[in-house]
Formats: sequence, C-alpha cells, structure tokens
Amino acid sequence: MSSSADQAASEAAQTRRAGAILTVDLGAIAANWRGLRDAGRADGRPVDCAAVLKADAYGTGAALVGPRLAAAGCRHFFVAHIDEGLALRAVVPDHPIYVLNGLLPSTEPDFVQAGLTPVLNHLNQLNAWRAAAQRYNRPLDAVIHVDTGMHRLGFSPEEAQALAADRGRLRGLRLALLMSHLVVSEEPDNPINGEQLSRFRSFVRTMPGAPASFANSSGIFLGPDYHFDMLRPGAALYGINPLPGRPNPMLTTVTLHARILQVRRIDALQTVGYGAAWRSARPSRVATIALGYADGYFRTLINRTHVHLGGRKLAVIGRISMDLVTVDVTDVPEAESQPGALVEVLGPHLTADDLAEHARTNAYEVMTALGRRYARVYVDSERHA
Repeated sequence: MSSSADQAASEAAQTRRAGAILTVDLGAIAANWRGLRDAGRADGRPVDCAAVLKADAYGTGAALVGPRLAAAGCRHFFVAHIDEGLALRAVVPDHPIYVLNGLLPSTEPDFVQAGLTPVLNHLNQLNAWRAAAQRYNRPLDAVIHVDTGMHRLGFSPEEAQALAADRGRLRGLRLALLMSHLVVSEEPDNPINGEQLSRFRSFVRTMPGAPASFANSSGIFLGPDYHFDMLRPGAALYGINPLPGRPNPMLTTVTLHARILQVRRIDALQTVGYGAAWRSARPSRVATIALGYADGYFRTLINRTHVHLGGRKLAVIGRISMDLVTVDVTDVPEAESQPGALVEVLGPHLTADDLAEHARTNAYEVMTALGRRYARVYVDSERHA
C-alpha cells in the first residue's frame, strides 16, 4: 500500500473512532486570503498581503495552512512566538517569517539559524539584534513596531523619536518593515482609528524608504489610507467576520461535528446534568454528545446555545461537562434511532461568531480553543471544485 493510501486509511480509522470531527477547508482559507489581498488592491496600488498564523493558524493547523497559503501566492507570514516560527519554517522554507513577540534574551542564534525576523518592540531589543548582526558579521532583517495607541508592545513615542533622531541605531540591520497595530479597527467610525493613523504616518515619514504595515483584518476595510505597503490579516483568513454587525464577506473555513453517544427518555420535571441546572417542562428525549469543555466548548454556554441535526436546531441543555454535552431532541424523534449520528456544532448553521456571542466571548477565542482530541480532516474546496 502506498504512503498516501496508508495515510488515508489512518485518517479514516481516526475519524471512525472519533467522538468529534473538525473539518478544515484549506481552499476556503486560501480564497479568503485572495479576497483580502484584492480588497487591499482595490485602488490599483500594488499592496502586498501577508498572513498571520499565530496560535497554530487560529486553531486550524499552521503546518498545513502555511504551505497552502504559500502556494496561493502569500509571501510573508507572522507568528507570535519563536517556537511557532521554528515550526513554520520547517514547512515554509523560503518565505520571510516575522515573530511578533520579538527578541527574547539569548534567542538571537535561534532567529539567525532559522532565518526568522524578530519584530523589535523596544530599544533594548534593537540594540541586542544590532549586536547580533555585528557578531555574525552580516546584515540582519528587522521589523520596527511602534506603539500608536494599543499600549501593549512596541516602541514608545519617546523611543520612536530617539530612533528617528539617530538612524545610526539601525547600522548593520536591514529595515524590512515598519508596523503598528490598530485598537478598534472593527469600529470604522471610531476616532481612535484616525488618531492612530496620524501617529503612524508621522513615524513612517521619519524613516523614508522603509515599507510599512498597519491594517489587520478589519483595518483592510477602513480604506486605502490604512493599507500602506503590506496588509496583515489574521482572523478573517479563518472565516471570522471582520465587519461586525454587517454581512460576513469571508468564507466558512471550519466545521465541527460531534457524535450522539446515547439518547434517553425522561419524565417531566426531571433535571439533567451537574448542578440540576436544567429541568424538563415535559416528557423529553435527551441526547448526549461527545464534546465538552476539555475540547474548548465553553462552560459559559450553559442553556445558551444550540447544535443542528439534519438542519434542525437542537437546544443545548444543562451544564457543559468536561467530555459531554446534553441536547434536547424531544422534537426530533429520529435522533433516538441514530446512535453515532453527527450533530453540527460549528458550521454553516452556527458560525464561530455566533457561538462566541452565545459564550459571551469573541470568535478568536472560539477558534483558538478548538480541542486537540478532535479527529482533524483537511479538505480543499478549490482544488476539488
């Protein structure tokens, strides 16, 4: 049997055994990247479009997403941690990879050996990276992150001013990019966006010739003033809506299904699950599915969300357990005769944005919490269309 056949057989066996199955559409992710790239080029300027693959590509699997986006034409990748960069370098050998959390002490050799580029967030990191360039006797690429209002990482206004006044601090380095990060880009009418834009433009003017990047996923839709030379989308690549309150322009990239393990009948006024947090108002059927908070299905979803079976909405009832969730299937009698049937937890009927609203969080947390116990299936809708 060939290796591809062996892999297919292994995946089929894993799926058969799995309590829950997460399907990731690599083609949809690639299509989302192209759509964002084209949105950034709508005014005819040749704007580049990177991809943010931090947190294992927002839970979808950077080892497969990275090469697929590279094949689609993406040339630049961002991660948060150096270990994420090292893992991505193994599958994306020839593209720039930028590490957002910057240069930790004594990690200079790791960056240099793997060809990773640190995003320098303060002068001490800049000094350490310049010293590394001197030790290795060759120029090293660097990204300068200037804080324009987020107040997390990045050069302070005073440090940015000191750098602008003494460009010699960059000696031995190739300035690959200037960047900043928007605070409220999902709110197009918020004046903070314009204030940050003004600050970033002022900094960029002090560093002539260096390419610049400002727009995250939602920032792309603020218009060409925010695009500069490189777009930096993350969440929208994976189907999260960059335009809250408006129709989502992105394709759905993940679906999650969980198996029915058992269906039981209960009388009226019976409780279900820990803490007796749900009580039946009538004789009911309760399905238990193989999913829980150990799989990233939040405990805050108690009595607040639903799943789907055959397109029909089924209320999630009672507390979320570590490994199990209970669902009211009273009005879907066929569920009782379908042990092992799959219910849709995430997908076209209930998106990550929808589930996030139910859980009182955001879709970023929903995606990055996707559990490791799921059987993962990768498809490519574009290549099989």
